[in-house]
Amino acid sequence: MSTDGLFDIDPGPGSDGAEDGPRPDAPLAARMRPRTLDEVVGQADLLKPGAPLRRLLDGGAAASVLLYGPPGTGKTTLARLMAGAAGGPGRTGPARHFVALSALSAGVKELRAVIEDARRRRDHSGTTTVLFIDEVHRFSRTQQDALLGAVEDRLVLLVAATTENPSFSVVSPLLSRSLVLQLQSLGEDDVRRLLRRAVTSERGLNGAVELAAEGEDALVRLSAGDGRRALTALEAAADGVLGAGGSVVDLAAVERAVTEVAVRYDRAGDQHYDVISAFIKSIRGSDPDAALHYLARMIVAGEDARFIARRLMVHASEDIGLADPTALPAATAAAQVVQLVGMPEARLALAQVTVHLATAPKSNAVITAIDAAMADVRSGKVGGVPAHLRDGHYAGAQKLGNAVGYRYPHSDPDGVLRQQYPPDDVVGTDYYTPSGRGFERTLAERVPKLRRVVRGTGD
Repeated sequence: MSTDGLFDIDPGPGSDGAEDGPRPDAPLAARMRPRTLDEVVGQADLLKPGAPLRRLLDGGAAASVLLYGPPGTGKTTLARLMAGAAGGPGRTGPARHFVALSALSAGVKELRAVIEDARRRRDHSGTTTVLFIDEVHRFSRTQQDALLGAVEDRLVLLVAATTENPSFSVVSPLLSRSLVLQLQSLGEDDVRRLLRRAVTSERGLNGAVELAAEGEDALVRLSAGDGRRALTALEAAADGVLGAGGSVVDLAAVERAVTEVAVRYDRAGDQHYDVISAFIKSIRGSDPDAALHYLARMIVAGEDARFIARRLMVHASEDIGLADPTALPAATAAAQVVQLVGMPEARLALAQVTVHLATAPKSNAVITAIDAAMADVRSGKVGGVPAHLRDGHYAGAQKLGNAVGYRYPHSDPDGVLRQQYPPDDVVGTDYYTPSGRGFERTLAERVPKLRRVVRGTGD
């Protein structure tokens, strides 16, 4: 079968099922892609004997799988190894045919062609088709729905890879029919193994350069657990050294080759939610340094500054409230700076208010109060507005009793007097309870006094 965006592998007798190796001039990361399971680094929990992914790689499992994890953690590599296991001599299950399809270039037409071919293979020879879809989160709902029947009937065993949390990017019916396996970022030792192997391997740099300890440390740090990024940076640094007639990849060589670390952050996926969650929780926890770190991650990754400003305004009332009455005006001012000045200058205002909120006294009394009041309203505690509080500015209002008997607080020397304000159903209900922190310490003394006067329960 020959279709754009698709390749299929049907290993014949004596074949290991692998594609032809990459060309000698291919990127280092492509040349160093593991060809056997023994070359894979990281993901030890998923690859231990008996684990579902290991069984699938060995050709024995019969479940569709969603491989979810950051870039450079081995999703595509594992899928390609499944191609080798599909018909290799060590397989334990029935014969398998492997097809790979990219969500970037394939659509429903290509999916239906694969499914029809899988049906023919199953009916004629009993061969199972393993379908690998890279970047499945880019498939529309219609495209994902087109897979459901084939996955449900196990006409195909789906192996899909995504860098985004499937809970946000994959339709629920497909999720329920698949085993979700999360791949983790590579550890420092894993990245070091990749780098050292690439320096010495005939498929890699073949000893043309030496990797100094500080250069290796820099590459490990820059990789942020992404094996592909580590090898790409190593190749760039090695090319620079060799081009200058040198042979040692040291810290200076790495710094010349790599100007800035790409921040792992997807504004449409779970990283977006994870980082903003950590940002707000760091402010709530009064850790300005951690909060600034997460703010920096969002800014460097290009997060919408308006989104950050909106979250800060919400947080100012939700977690600080009247413990620091200046918190909300400060957050609002930062949002105005974002709107009127824009980035990158607005980063200063965002940083300023982040530190302000993180170091402010905390109180959730405001959100607790409004949520309790709304809960009462939803439960039916919505008695009529007391007659003396109703609008009396229209003809005939007084005949209805509206505004009759209303007492004007400013007529009292203290500016507060006894009078019923809530409906009968919620008389005596306390919604707002000051925390006793920051400015609310003053309110904690004042509010009970006000309630005693207004409700007529004391002096």
